[in-house]
Amino acid sequence: MQNNLVSAFQTNWVSLVVSLVVIGFIYFLGRKRVSFGNRVFIGLGLGIIAGVIFNQAGLQFKSVSTIGTIYVNLIKMLVMPLVFILVINSISSLSSMAQLRKLGFKTIGWFLLTTGIAALIGLLVALAIDPGNGIAQAVPKDFKAKEIPTFSQVILDLVPSNPISDMASGKVVPVLIFAIFVAVAIVSIGSKKPEAVASVKSFVTSAAAVMHQVVKYVIRLTPYGVYALIAAMAAKYGWETLEPLAKIILTSYVALIIHFVLVFGGLVLLVAKVNPIKFFKKAYPTIAVAFTTRSSYATLPVNLEVITKRLRVSPRIASFVAPLGATMNFNGCGGVWPAVVAIFVAKVYNLPLGISEYLLLILVAVISSIGVAGVPGPASISTTVVLTALGLPLEGMGLVLGVEALIDMGRTAVNATGTTVTALLVAESEGEFDRASFDRDEEDELELATA
Repeated sequence: MQNNLVSAFQTNWVSLVVSLVVIGFIYFLGRKRVSFGNRVFIGLGLGIIAGVIFNQAGLQFKSVSTIGTIYVNLIKMLVMPLVFILVINSISSLSSMAQLRKLGFKTIGWFLLTTGIAALIGLLVALAIDPGNGIAQAVPKDFKAKEIPTFSQVILDLVPSNPISDMASGKVVPVLIFAIFVAVAIVSIGSKKPEAVASVKSFVTSAAAVMHQVVKYVIRLTPYGVYALIAAMAAKYGWETLEPLAKIILTSYVALIIHFVLVFGGLVLLVAKVNPIKFFKKAYPTIAVAFTTRSSYATLPVNLEVITKRLRVSPRIASFVAPLGATMNFNGCGGVWPAVVAIFVAKVYNLPLGISEYLLLILVAVISSIGVAGVPGPASISTTVVLTALGLPLEGMGLVLGVEALIDMGRTAVNATGTTVTALLVAESEGEFDRASFDRDEEDELELATA
């Protein structure tokens, strides 16, 4: 027995030393200005290599799993304060109730509707492809499966009774609904007496800025967290277990392409009565910049130009929809991706989901897409909210973080294109879409740098 203890102790020390070397190397790459996405991929690769070697040698890798657990706990730390503050900040940015009713409801309505459809598509595609098949993980010791509630109990659980208690209990949906009530109240009062809510809006704006910075701190740890989580899993289950992760990429892109072509193309054709092929040609600069930069904010200036000069939407509509879309329209990050990951995690941990959980998944994805507005790494936060609401282990999310950079290109392109589509739909309904100019203009009327 003593020999076993000594062997385990030595193995843990070896794994710890190896992990510290890897972490130091990833940190060095950061100092050398290696991009964040590349560092995540490198962390993933090194984690696979280290874990598989330890697995083949029959050695343990327990010490490094502590690093992964710390990363997961830091993400958990952000959920409640983040979604509460940012839902209020997003909605309260509207200047008046009249603006909220006329443009806000239309714009946000399209955002939420398309995000809900995206979540449904992600859910159905994930169920069809089953990306978690072949991966088995033990449920964490402190995890307790949620009891399946009745339909009436599901409805009651959505209604906040004690927001503070709901936050402490990890009930995401009631907190989000309470935040929506507060935000609408701020807009209502602010439209009549702006000075009465000026201090509240200033506080919320400052709190949102602080939360953004906290999120940045945690997101910076992603390469290390990915390495630790993947290495621990590879050491336990071996290379064969990691092969199905490729199905996550396939599942995500199939769902994104379906949403892009069928939903966006269908809305443009059937609602705006515009040729979708011509629309996508004119929207190409937005799609290209979003795909290459992986940033809705970086795409915003280009998108404004595309919406006004290529799509011939009025500047009034464009200036309202585009900035709002850059901060709260997440068809890819808040719709498709959380649904795919939820089905993946449920399969990996052998936690069956039913119809009520599927409906809750779509609802939470729609609501949380507002809550992650403007947050760095919105897909991770939105996915965390969805997994928390479904009672699924957040540790499962760490298994897919390593492939996020590749998938994020497609997600961001879908996000930005969704904003462009919404601007066209709102402008058409408001009579501020110059259809004649749109039909007359040549494809190269506007030159945009996509580098």
